[in-house]
Amino acid sequence: MTKTIQSKEMNDVLTSLFSKYGFTDEKAKLLAEVHTENTLHGVNSHGINRVPFFIEQLKLGLINKDIESEKVESFGCIERWDGKLGSGVINAIKCTNRAIEIAKENGMGLVALRNTNHWMRAGYYGWMMAKQNCIGILFTNTEPNMPAWGGKEARLGNNPLVISIPRKKGHIVLDMAMSQFSFGKMNEYKLNNQSLPFDGGWDTNGNLTRNPEEILTTKSGLPIGYWKGSALSMVLDILATLLSAGKSTYKLGLEPHEYGVSQIYLCINPNTYNDNELQEKLTEEIIAYTRDVTPTQPNGKTYYPGERSLINKIKNEKEGMKVSEEIWKKIIDLLNK
Repeated sequence: MTKTIQSKEMNDVLTSLFSKYGFTDEKAKLLAEVHTENTLHGVNSHGINRVPFFIEQLKLGLINKDIESEKVESFGCIERWDGKLGSGVINAIKCTNRAIEIAKENGMGLVALRNTNHWMRAGYYGWMMAKQNCIGILFTNTEPNMPAWGGKEARLGNNPLVISIPRKKGHIVLDMAMSQFSFGKMNEYKLNNQSLPFDGGWDTNGNLTRNPEEILTTKSGLPIGYWKGSALSMVLDILATLLSAGKSTYKLGLEPHEYGVSQIYLCINPNTYNDNELQEKLTEEIIAYTRDVTPTQPNGKTYYPGERSLINKIKNEKEGMKVSEEIWKKIIDLLNK
């Protein structure tokens, strides 16, 4: 069952909730804005649905609400930061802004962050870079939740990857996990008592399944592109670990809970090339070419990455957001407890 919530109501409730759990007014407002914005974009799995998970992490002492990330090393336009187990969202916003700042000074900026926590919807930070007219490449490692191709036990993270490209007619933002379905999305299907539309991982008997609950239990998601997704997951983990000098998926898997992940924030300033009109022309050519096809469904069309996310936001701002009654009740109970 779902109910409709307006963005202002959600933002106000979440601001009060985060304040109740000890965040400063500024941080509480920022956390509320991020979770609300993610839900507006239709990504409930990494917006409103993640709030009870976030509060549980606070209660377990996995998140230090009083600390933010700090720069520990600098190598020209490359920096290493330590998240000090602070809020993943707060740390991510700080490091995204820093990468943008370096890129606008040098053409390119990279911030490698270690010892941080879940950043919720990865695409949020890609949108941040695109809104500053910058190209972004961002990724994180996670606890083990996928088997390497050819193996049975989970040894890889589903390591979300974001690539964002600014565009006048609507920013292009790719936001994808290395698993066929993100684990947050599978939780959403489970919450709605729905099966996955395609196989999403393996059950306890080692068979591919569309049952999200079984995959969440085994922590054995199906890599995108099979062996190709498996390889891509591995190299993203290696890069995040080496560049940040942080924890790998292997090290994260030694703990009972996921915390202290490693992340990369790479920002490129396309204005460095002084050919913005050409860049826009080339981008529009590519999008127009992909649209000029016979649709597979009646009245169907192709979409560029991020297009449907923006459509969702416009619709939800006007009509309100559909959220799980169960999740909303948990949040209200946490606020009133």
